[in-house]
Amino acid sequence: MSVIRDARSFLFVPGDRPERYGKALASGADAVVIDLEDAVAPGAKALARAALEAAWPGLVAGASSNAARLVVRINAPGTDEFDADLALCARLVPAAVLVAKAEQVGAFLDLRARLAPATAVLALIETARGLAGARSLAMSGMVDRLALGHIDLQADLGMRCGPDEAELMPARFELVMAARLGDLPPPIDGVTTDIRDAARVHDDALRALRMGYGAKLCIHPEQIAPVHAAFAPSMEELAQARRVLDAAHAAAGGAIQLDGRMIDRPVVLLAERIVRRAGAV
Repeated sequence: MSVIRDARSFLFVPGDRPERYGKALASGADAVVIDLEDAVAPGAKALARAALEAAWPGLVAGASSNAARLVVRINAPGTDEFDADLALCARLVPAAVLVAKAEQVGAFLDLRARLAPATAVLALIETARGLAGARSLAMSGMVDRLALGHIDLQADLGMRCGPDEAELMPARFELVMAARLGDLPPPIDGVTTDIRDAARVHDDALRALRMGYGAKLCIHPEQIAPVHAAFAPSMEELAQARRVLDAAHAAAGGAIQLDGRMIDRPVVLLAERIVRRAGAV
């Protein structure tokens, strides 16, 4: 779970394009999401599952880190494809499954029971019901990390966002709150649809970081570098974080002082998060 917990980038690759699986793994993305949902046409779902199952032994037999980076996005609970997707993941045992259009805790009880314990469960919040239930999902013990599918969420809510997506700030904040209440890792922000504008990808990732997100969904390998650059702490941030952690260690559970100031627990938690971000680089 540590790779999925700390991953900064999740790169989608269509499930029915097995020739792209290896390229995605070689892109530098922290995690690769083989997509059985939106990226696959309705008539090609079974083909995508068959392609993934056939390619799987070669994927996990490659670099030793591949198995820990492979995520499968499955179709939403209640859809015709859900059971077949879930059965496939139970056989393959990916590092994580990303559940499309996550909404109700009840749907995750059976899902958890059918998956291997080693498989993490990521809930993709893409609907009004999902957003309303995000806190319940996060606190249910059934979910390991939350992700925002803001494109589908806009459509579900009938929103027409401006270029800065300011209208989505409440939704983005809600996922950060839900993750914190559920003691989950920082959530994963949604995609940037413009694959040619590296500056926009970087700015979107910085916004996510400022809001408390720890990762971003990506749809093209060229988005990985700007996302990683945005999430990487500066040398000054990292040095200060390590000083805070050293002071906390020296205090051995007592009052923490640094540079004549008292350091409370939230500051220590933030320092831990910064050091983890640096470790992912």
